[in-house]
Amino acid sequence: MLRALLPQVEVSEAERAAGLRKLIYEAGYSSATAALTSGVILTAFALYLGASNLTVGILASAPFLGQLLQAPAVLLVERLRTRKAIAVFSSLIGRSMLILMALAVFLPSALAITAVIVGQFVLCAMSAVGTCAWNAWLRDLAPQERLGEVFARRTVYTTSVTLLAGLAAAFLLDRTAAGSNLRAIAFAGLYLVGCAAGLASAFVVARMPEPCMPPRPAESIRLRDLFAAPLADRNFRRLIHFLASWQFSVNLATPFFTVFIVRQLGFEMTFVMVLSVVSQIANLLTLRSWGALSDRFAHKSVLAVAAPTYILSIVGMIGASQLGNSMAGMIYLIGLHMLMGAAVAGVTLATANIALKLSPKGEATAYVATSALASSLAAGIAPILGGLFADFFAARRFDLLLRWTSPEGVKLISPVMLSSWDFYFLIAGLLGLYALHRLSLVQEEGQIERREMINQVWFETRRVARNLGTVSGLRGLTELPASLVRDARLRARWLRRQGKQMHPAG
Repeated sequence: MLRALLPQVEVSEAERAAGLRKLIYEAGYSSATAALTSGVILTAFALYLGASNLTVGILASAPFLGQLLQAPAVLLVERLRTRKAIAVFSSLIGRSMLILMALAVFLPSALAITAVIVGQFVLCAMSAVGTCAWNAWLRDLAPQERLGEVFARRTVYTTSVTLLAGLAAAFLLDRTAAGSNLRAIAFAGLYLVGCAAGLASAFVVARMPEPCMPPRPAESIRLRDLFAAPLADRNFRRLIHFLASWQFSVNLATPFFTVFIVRQLGFEMTFVMVLSVVSQIANLLTLRSWGALSDRFAHKSVLAVAAPTYILSIVGMIGASQLGNSMAGMIYLIGLHMLMGAAVAGVTLATANIALKLSPKGEATAYVATSALASSLAAGIAPILGGLFADFFAARRFDLLLRWTSPEGVKLISPVMLSSWDFYFLIAGLLGLYALHRLSLVQEEGQIERREMINQVWFETRRVARNLGTVSGLRGLTELPASLVRDARLRARWLRRQGKQMHPAG
């Protein structure tokens, strides 16, 4: 078994093809594990065990704080040079924690919550170590010309299994009474099935070939040297400030969406999972369009539209608290999650790529690692602070009162009431404005003004909607692409502006 985990000096084309096939269907096992044991399900599990808001925040911070181990994991991979063994053993150790979390339902409340926190942090820490080795391994295994095909098919598996497993889990939980023994057995079953799927994933990974790494460099890598160049780059420091402030503002509120929808609004878990599915579908439908706009213009221009939209969506959750548990509230939340899914697609794509684009050639690893660590640290601190101050805001309420005086008497009307999580959504919006200010200081070649980018997004949306119809789609084949004219106009405007900056008059 241990010999099977060692790297191979030569990997044949047949072995490589078989390994890529395993890479695709392994995604089904790993995504099933995530769908059944993390996100909405983990928050529901914590609430079932009687977790406080602080505990929910701590659990939400684990995936981000775990990413801080990627820096020492780089050194581990460079020293041991056995990426498959690291990926497999870290997966086995981490996912075995799901057994501990499954057994937590039969422990006293305080001990159960402690077991879940320990299990979640070990799981996320091992996932970060394994991911570091996994990514380095895949770069050598998958040919560059097939990366798009392989990861497109892998994404289909991941998305399909995640949606089906998540909905099945929520349906199972809603069929059991809250606080009952059946609910405890349901949670234990979900985590045991998730553990089994995770172990199956590790077994598949162990059967994939690993090419040997290149010879060890003469000089060893030091973490201090890894971060020195990115932090000395003024423009990249500005990007790091934006990414850190952005992650902090977003993760102050979003980890508590499930708590808000279930506890404050009183909706069932199935509806929460439906919202998650709606958001993911909107994400997938808009990702290609965001990618086209990023390639055509600049990642910062995409962020200038997608980021404010996402922030407004978070603040828009206040509207759900005004509508409450009603049909109007359900429709509002579905529409809001569609908007959030579309916006987060653009934000995720642009933030991942802008760090690569602003990195000097040949130094992308150090630059991307530095930005990722700063983002993870900010994203990990935010939900802990959010949970820490949740009780403070829970005891406060803001009412906007309108007085109506008539011959029949005086009436007080309160059209806006802010309480509990509403304050978080508002604070996240204000912090998001600061993050957008930090983004405005970042310089990227090819960026255009926000208004022009909004016009492009609107044009792209109309184009996609028009092509949904067969007649319109056929008509579009014979029309002169208006985007070519608009692109030429915008590019010319940008070049003129750059020329003025390089050769100022006088």
